[in-house]
Amino acid sequence: MSSKNFYPSEFDLHLFHEGNLFKAYNLFGSHIKNDKTYFVLWAPNAKKVRVIGDFNDWNGLEFEMIQVSAEGVWFLEVPLNLEGSLYKYEIIAQSGRVLHKTDPFAFRAELRPKTASIVTQLNGYEWRDEEWLNCKQSSHIYEEPMAVYEVHLGTWKRKGKGENDLYTYRELADMLIPYVKEQGFTHIEVMPVTEHPFDRSWGYQSTGYFAATRRYGEPKDFMYFVDECHRAGLGVIMDWVPGHFCKDAHGLHNFDGNFSFEYENSWDRENYVWGTANFDLSKTEVHSFLISNALFWMDYYHIDGFRVDAVSNIFYWPNRDGLEANPNGIAFLQKLNKAVFSFDSKALMIAEDSSDWPQVTAPVYQGGIGFNYKWNMGWMNDVLEYMETHWNERRHKHNLMTFSLMYAYSENYILPFSHDEVVHGKKSLLDKMPGDYWQKFAQLRLLLMFMMAHPGKKLLFMGTELAPFSEWKDLEEIDWHLTDYDMHRSFNRYFMELMAFYKAEPALYELDHSPEGFEWIDVHNYEQSVLSFMRKDKNGNALVIVCNFGDYGYSDYKIGVPEKGQYEEVLNSDDTLYGGSNRVNKGTIEAASKAFHGQPAFVEINVPPFGAVYLRHIDEKGRN
Repeated sequence: MSSKNFYPSEFDLHLFHEGNLFKAYNLFGSHIKNDKTYFVLWAPNAKKVRVIGDFNDWNGLEFEMIQVSAEGVWFLEVPLNLEGSLYKYEIIAQSGRVLHKTDPFAFRAELRPKTASIVTQLNGYEWRDEEWLNCKQSSHIYEEPMAVYEVHLGTWKRKGKGENDLYTYRELADMLIPYVKEQGFTHIEVMPVTEHPFDRSWGYQSTGYFAATRRYGEPKDFMYFVDECHRAGLGVIMDWVPGHFCKDAHGLHNFDGNFSFEYENSWDRENYVWGTANFDLSKTEVHSFLISNALFWMDYYHIDGFRVDAVSNIFYWPNRDGLEANPNGIAFLQKLNKAVFSFDSKALMIAEDSSDWPQVTAPVYQGGIGFNYKWNMGWMNDVLEYMETHWNERRHKHNLMTFSLMYAYSENYILPFSHDEVVHGKKSLLDKMPGDYWQKFAQLRLLLMFMMAHPGKKLLFMGTELAPFSEWKDLEEIDWHLTDYDMHRSFNRYFMELMAFYKAEPALYELDHSPEGFEWIDVHNYEQSVLSFMRKDKNGNALVIVCNFGDYGYSDYKIGVPEKGQYEEVLNSDDTLYGGSNRVNKGTIEAASKAFHGQPAFVEINVPPFGAVYLRHIDEKGRN
């Protein structure tokens, strides 16, 4: 790029068309330098392109762009500082059709339902997250606790019921961040904040990939939100959608009168399930666009990583019989991950993948896709199916709770209970549990204690900490009134203490991705619907876990333990403080020096109905 202006250099154009201009946002879009404004656009099928805006009364006759590459890059220099001006591209297609499009690289857009781009420079924010960035570079993410709070910024809390009664990024920073810290999470995952026209798409159908949505404020307000997260010790993960986009007239769809960003073949282009268009991942310019977008959010907004939406929709061709791999999608994901980790070796690249594609979290140089985490959708589906089954029938589905350990170390997994599981009639987690009022709460406490003990990092959707009966209402705030009720307050106390214990107990996270960190004690007790196992830290210290998924409690349940001596109960989901029946184990528990369950000793303990117990060995000097 020329130091004097933004006229595209031959080298930049070569990299862009080759698919390797990974900071294309520094060239494309609108930029201001020396009181001049420059516009650069890729529209390969356009006959003419003009810039129209409030600065020329939306008449672009004297603002016609020039084509600077045979593959369709267009350029215009305007001798004005247009900061804050509204604009669009007026594209004349080869057919003569006239289209008015927002800028694919715009950093800012009008508040819906308006659709114009806004000339905006992003420099000038004074970041204060140096300590976070330095600590992140010395971190070992696989050996650290990770508990992610998935949040939809528009419905966590609201000012009112009106369409625009929304808190700003800055207001949310002041309220949401201390709350998430108090609840015990390590990361916030924001559902998509790229600009989108329809609120109920939740951001998954975007028209402005480089623009933080105006619903909650200005770009620097979102920078402040991320900055404050980091200053509070919270990582920020952004939900990101590189597979498909919405078909609103002002967006990427049919951008220049032809299918530039999407596949030309309708069978490949159309995403009939979501009513969207699939990106054409065979096009190298699309690679430059999407990979630049990922780096942009890390570069300008200090985002720590991405939950990449609908990866299986990228792995496989849509609308075809059977599963047919899409080599374009696979090559794109490998290229994306290599570029992201070259930019930030400590980034989080998390695949939301419902397929059984192998080596999703293996490095590209080993033949993998190159993510460092993957949602364990199989675990989630199996566990919820089991928990929704009446306890009298659970013995017939015992394998649903044990099968995940057959593949738990094939990938680096995150265990998700996300928004997708508590919307569209699927019921809340609490309401999925069978039984009466008390039984539902007991089983949800049990489920979360089992989740925290299972290998893999954790993700929970906002509101889980309050145990709502209602599923997510995506036009209203979460059910804050529940804190007025004793059982929900008790549950929230339990939740925070469970999260605090998880983060304080290395056995629950240090060896999440190594089979050395897990050992079954009794995997076969399907008749009583009881599971027992151990989690171990790097020093071999073990935490004994017993989970009873049945309605009958035991006062002398016999369980093998790895050492002789004394044990103590460190957490019990049935404690009266949490709303339980108080079938707890007080004081020390002496292990009998006799082999049981393949272990050298055993203990006899209280195991509550629909309850979980964590035990720890005590050595002569005190607690292990």
